Amino acid sequence: MKRTIEICTNSAQSCVEAEAGGARRVELCAAIPEGGTTPSYGEIKTAQALTKEIDINVIIRPRGGDFLYTEAEVEAMLLDIALCKELGVHGVVFGCLTREGDIDTVLLKRLMEAARPLSVTFHRAFDVCRDPFLALEQLIEAGCDRILTSGQQATAEQGIPLIAELVRRAAGRIIIMPGCGVRENNIARIEKETGATEFHTSARSTVYSQMTYRKENVPMGNSAIGSEFETVQTDREKVRAFKG
Repeated sequence: MKRTIEICTNSAQSCVEAEAGGARRVELCAAIPEGGTTPSYGEIKTAQALTKEIDINVIIRPRGGDFLYTEAEVEAMLLDIALCKELGVHGVVFGCLTREGDIDTVLLKRLMEAARPLSVTFHRAFDVCRDPFLALEQLIEAGCDRILTSGQQATAEQGIPLIAELVRRAAGRIIIMPGCGVRENNIARIEKETGATEFHTSARSTVYSQMTYRKENVPMGNSAIGSEFETVQTDREKVRAFKG
């Protein structure tokens, strides 16, 4: 089966670059250093306007950190899902856990009911759940279309053994999509050893500011992040390198 690549994009411009590189699906996020949060209405709408055929999946995550949500956060997620449906995006991406580390099946049902008929990906909340095999069956029963996972390891390459077992147990009932540390130099190995056919990658490069006047000593956020005059963006040439 032909390899499918999903690009994790951080802006409308990154969606443009992903499409130019040959991608046919993206996950659109804000706040990549926090693991991704819900992008703005403007970012989603602009990404749609500037691309032609690419499928846009939008992450529904109100904040960084864990996946145990307050009712206020849940209400925000439901409203963001409703907005995505109004905008006609291809799919949404979310995850939720109980304080004990299991899938929050009650909340998941609410989110699924709100999301349909959009495609639904359960994100890497899966990688910090207590029992991945129980979670697999719960997500299949809930009707999720795919699971984004690094195999509960720091990278998908390290998680190959669990990913392979998940693919085997899923048996076509749900898509297991390796992500986190998937690169052009290891995707063939991950593909061969897991049997996965869909892969999630960032394919980003650093973009340097065109500002000539600079005050490097005045950070706008966490100074540990780096220079305010450097950002990252999807690189169309890196996307092309993933074609199988």
